[in-house]
Amino acid sequence: MDAQVNRLVDKVWAKYLQMPPNRRLMIAIGGMPGSGKTTLARAVAAGLNRKHADALAGAAGAAGDRATGSAAAAAAPAPAQEPVALAVPMDGFHLTRAQLSALPDPVRAHARRGAEFTFDGQAFLTLVERLRAPLPDAATSMTTTTTTTTTTDGSSSSVATILCPSFDHAVKDPVPDAIAIGPHQRILLFEGNYVCLDRAPWRTAADPEHMDERWFVEVDAAVARARLVRRHVAAGIAADAADAGARADANDLVNGAEIVAGRVADIDETVVSREDAAWA
Repeated sequence: MDAQVNRLVDKVWAKYLQMPPNRRLMIAIGGMPGSGKTTLARAVAAGLNRKHADALAGAAGAAGDRATGSAAAAAAPAPAQEPVALAVPMDGFHLTRAQLSALPDPVRAHARRGAEFTFDGQAFLTLVERLRAPLPDAATSMTTTTTTTTTTDGSSSSVATILCPSFDHAVKDPVPDAIAIGPHQRILLFEGNYVCLDRAPWRTAADPEHMDERWFVEVDAAVARARLVRRHVAAGIAADAADAGARADANDLVNGAEIVAGRVADIDETVVSREDAAWA
């Protein structure tokens, strides 16, 4: 896993250094359930944040001179205490259990939770569109809330922050406004089952107007199934391995086949997830 992650970190960092300062670098990471999307997104984000911290440390040590050069120029807008890269999960866009119960076939909706129709794809697209918009300056107020941020020179400024939902497995529902994305988070890695699906509205969110790259994580179905069984038991979704396996077969792997067959054509990176403890 390390070699794949390191290569992707280097690639994304080089691309980030070429980005205009008012624009985010946005990547969609799709794949079937249990493929390792979340693990990959978090690992790449962590590697990018280490590079960013190193770049800032180098700039700060330049004998008090103003930092120059492409690396310092791209890294400078983000304070050392704030990550420049963030993994943004799609899980927060699950329909709530109440919304599932209101669908025409609530029994099927609850049984198939995790299928494409049990997500709010339009809300996900709206988030992507907001994050794709040019970054505002400190005086612009155009989003959900305002936070105060300490910059590299010690001054403070009010900057717009966009909030998006996460998913609480304990309550089995999304949590609104749980993830804050500030203007200093300039590399966003969106990960989820359907972020590379060639179906409206997902295909729009994944197109080159919205995403700079599309990655797809491939995995052997048996490996994904074993991971899902462990995950469902650990999360309390299934009582035991047999129950978890039945759930994976009836829903997760059915969704997975659709995701693999229905991915968008223009995938920039295909990452192979193997049976590796780091991918679990």
